[in-house]
Amino acid sequence: MVSHLPGPGHDPSSKLTRQQKGKLGEEAACRWLREHGYQIIEQNWRCRRGEIDIIASQGDLLVFVEVRSRSGAGNYGTPQESVDVRKMQQVRSTAAVYLQQSRERELQVRFDVVAVMLDVAGQIGTVDHIENAF
Repeated sequence: MVSHLPGPGHDPSSKLTRQQKGKLGEEAACRWLREHGYQIIEQNWRCRRGEIDIIASQGDLLVFVEVRSRSGAGNYGTPQESVDVRKMQQVRSTAAVYLQQSRERELQVRFDVVAVMLDVAGQIGTVDHIENAF
């Protein structure tokens, strides 16, 4: 279990915005990946086709990571369940643009999901790394 306090200026009595949850989730995902031997190459890489949350490498492996964050148990399922077919296609399509622009054709490619559960105050509850998620 990883714990993290929200950034400066966060009022613990206020509800986190979607953007704040996303930022906390991405920070936790990057921290987790680094701690497990990944090098972060890009964060929030964008092109006309979309955005990739994290592009990381480990040895000769290039990993495109979709980060999903949720707070509380809620009725919306787990973070990883929110990665639908449309999102998978968008990430793959965006990754193809990245690969073409970066000329990283020698590396093997993998698509992962990092699911981050937050409590209502923005503390990290769990970080779940799903390799080869799609």
